[in-house]
Amino acid sequence: MDTTDILTEAMPMRRGSRRMAGLLALVALSDFLIFRHEPGINLFLFALAVCAATLLSARKRPRLSLAIILLGFSVLASAPLLESPSLSGIAFSLGALMSVALVSARLLPRRLSALPLVFFRFALIVPLRLAEDIRKYLATPGRHFSFAGTRQSIALWIMPLILAAVFVSLFAAANPLIEIALRSIDFAVLLQFLDLWRIGFWMIVAIVVWAMLRPRLKRRGARSQARAFMIVPTRNAPLGYASLLRALVLFNVLFAVQTLLDLVYLWGGADLPDHMSHAEYAHRGAYPLIATALLAAGFVLVAMRRGGPGDQSPLIRGLVHAWIGQNILLCLSSMLRLGLYVEVYSLTELRVAAGLWMGLVAIGLFLILLRILLSRSNAWLIAMNLASLFVVVYISAFIDFPDIIARFNVAHSQEITAEGPPLDLDYLSSLGPSAIPAIDLYLRMLPDQLIDKRNQALAIRYYLVRDFERRRRDWRNWTFRGARLETYLLSPAAIAR
Repeated sequence: MDTTDILTEAMPMRRGSRRMAGLLALVALSDFLIFRHEPGINLFLFALAVCAATLLSARKRPRLSLAIILLGFSVLASAPLLESPSLSGIAFSLGALMSVALVSARLLPRRLSALPLVFFRFALIVPLRLAEDIRKYLATPGRHFSFAGTRQSIALWIMPLILAAVFVSLFAAANPLIEIALRSIDFAVLLQFLDLWRIGFWMIVAIVVWAMLRPRLKRRGARSQARAFMIVPTRNAPLGYASLLRALVLFNVLFAVQTLLDLVYLWGGADLPDHMSHAEYAHRGAYPLIATALLAAGFVLVAMRRGGPGDQSPLIRGLVHAWIGQNILLCLSSMLRLGLYVEVYSLTELRVAAGLWMGLVAIGLFLILLRILLSRSNAWLIAMNLASLFVVVYISAFIDFPDIIARFNVAHSQEITAEGPPLDLDYLSSLGPSAIPAIDLYLRMLPDQLIDKRNQALAIRYYLVRDFERRRRDWRNWTFRGARLETYLLSPAAIAR
């Protein structure tokens, strides 16, 4: 039996008291570390606390060696949060916690290619897990909720509380220390815990944490329904042998024309028509060609489906291989186009993301080729593409792209090299405090006669430094990136304010 089909049985709350205590402790810890604090090392510490609680609350606790490995895996996946909090870092940390929960509950599939589907089924159940367990708890015999029973329970507390208040007042009258202690109680602080935003934060944390403490997978649908949409290959059908053969021949010819033009004008450096520059040629093609490659990838998956004409015809397989090769070259040309465009119009965060995306598309096309050559399944292809995406995003989480972009634009600016585009100081200011070292470099290299540029750069630097120094200083929002910038501002390399 596949372990992904196993569902954890509902456990009565009295047997899950350990989990409930862990949930309350983690909610309280999240309030202390995260609520109304800027993100930083607090997110990293909370992720490790959830990982430890998940391992301790497992029905069958894992071996010590496995627990250490899982904790180390969580540390590694959450490490981007130490560099600088980001959505990708939070996603990696949450993915690691989901993995630890699945391993602890023995719900991890044996085949790695089935891992994306298991994660998807787990993610679907996360928002509903706590509500489902509460409903099952109230549905157990003797646990039905009733207003009469609640009213009776409250009534039982009235007399003890009244007498306790009387005793406290008497003690206060008899003991000045107790009186001083009572007067020092700030009820306004207690009322802060009734803040709706705080209660909502607690509920969100409780929902996510409880799903980690009691993991479960959403049930699969009937397999017969999943097979209802199978494509029946016939020779003269729209996706049959004859149609695919004609389409692949036509597509290879069209792509060959585009590839030849790129080889002549981009890679060969031939002169373009008078009304068109290389930058315009590059800009007009960078993004549409990536859309073309994605569309081509989808067509290849359909053409090379199991049992289709591509599986049976060497001619179609050869045409598909040639077309994939042209698509990979198309992605490389798109990256070159983007590079030419950046040389003329400088670098931005969107253009960095576009370059990374183009590289991922090229990798995806190569993986499609491997899938065909190695006769792998679509599940394998999806898993490999997700793995490449995770590697790229994980590495990117440690890179200070605003700093790299600012330094690149300064080094290639017209004011410094007398060739590139003028430095867009307004865009540099939008990159945040990470641009301060690049602005210092710009000020040191800027010619003395450009007084207006110098004054504008000094003003932008002043506001960036001021905003950075006005941030909330708390150990909970410490990050490596902030610590590096703070060290730089105190070093001789920084321009004196």
